[in-house]
Amino acid sequence: MDASSDLRVFVRVMDRGNFSLAASDLGITPSAVSKLISRLEDRLGVRLLERSTRRLSLTPEGETFLARARRIVADIEEAEAEVARVRGAPRGKLRINSGTAFGLHQLAPALADFLARYPEIDIDLSITDRLVDLIEEQSDIAVRSGHIPEGPFIQRKLADLQRVICAAPAYLAARGTPRTAADLKGHDCIVVSGPGLNRWPFKTRGGIDVVEVRPRVTTDDAEAALRLAIEGAGIVRLSDVIVGPPLRDGKLVALLTDVHHVEPFPLAAIYPAGRHRLPRVAVFLEFLQERFGHAPWRSA
Repeated sequence: MDASSDLRVFVRVMDRGNFSLAASDLGITPSAVSKLISRLEDRLGVRLLERSTRRLSLTPEGETFLARARRIVADIEEAEAEVARVRGAPRGKLRINSGTAFGLHQLAPALADFLARYPEIDIDLSITDRLVDLIEEQSDIAVRSGHIPEGPFIQRKLADLQRVICAAPAYLAARGTPRTAADLKGHDCIVVSGPGLNRWPFKTRGGIDVVEVRPRVTTDDAEAALRLAIEGAGIVRLSDVIVGPPLRDGKLVALLTDVHHVEPFPLAAIYPAGRHRLPRVAVFLEFLQERFGHAPWRSA
C-alpha cells in the first residue's frame, strides 16, 4: 500500500474504534491493519495511538494528524469521483446531516424517492440539532435552517421557512378564535422554551410590536409542542416546515395570518468546498432543490 492508503487505514481505524472492524471494512486482516499503522508511525517518527486490550486512544500527535488525514482522504475521494464522473451512475454512501424539524417532517419522507431514483447510492442519515463539523463527522452534506455563521463550508439556499400561529379546531370551538393579537392574552398558549419565544411579533402601522403570551405549557421539544397543539391543548407558534402537513389535513388552523410577522429564515444545504463535485452529492443537491426549493410544506 502507498502513503494515501495508510491514511485511509488510519482514518478507518479511528472511525470504527478497533482494528478488527476496520479490517473487515477494508477486506484485510487485523494484523495487516496493525502493521500498516505501525509503518505509518515509523515513517512519522511519533506514536499516533495508545493501544490497550479494551480500546484505542489517540495521542496528542494522533489527534492533530487525524484531523489533517480526514481532509486529505476526503480530497482524494473527491478527485477520484471527479475522474470517475463519466463512468456511470452516482454510487457509494451519502452521509447526510439534518436538523430535527426538517429531517423528520420533510427529508426522511422524501428519501425513498431519492433511493428509488439512484439505486447505487446508500444513505447514512444523522438527525440532530447539534451543530456538527462536517469534516470531523465525515458528512457529505448538511441541511440547516436559520442563521448559519460564515465558515469554510459552502452554503446553498433552498427556501425560506416561516413561523405560523395555529391551533386545533377542537380548541377553537371550546375557547373561541382570537381575532386580534391582543386576544392571545386570554388564551392558553404552548411555547417552546428559549429566550424570547413567548414574545410573538405582529405587524402594525408603526412597525413590529410583540405580544407576550401566557404559556399554559412550556416544552423544550418542538415535536411535543406540535402534538399538544393537535390534541387541543392550546395555541402554538412553530415553523411551517413542522405544521404544514397538519394545516393541510385540517388538524390545525392558521390564526392571525393578516397581522402575524412570520419572521422568514433560510433553509440551506451546507457542504465542504469541492464536495459538490462528488456525483452522489451533486445529484442530492439537485434533488433537494427540486423537492424543497418551492417550500412544498406551505399550505397556502
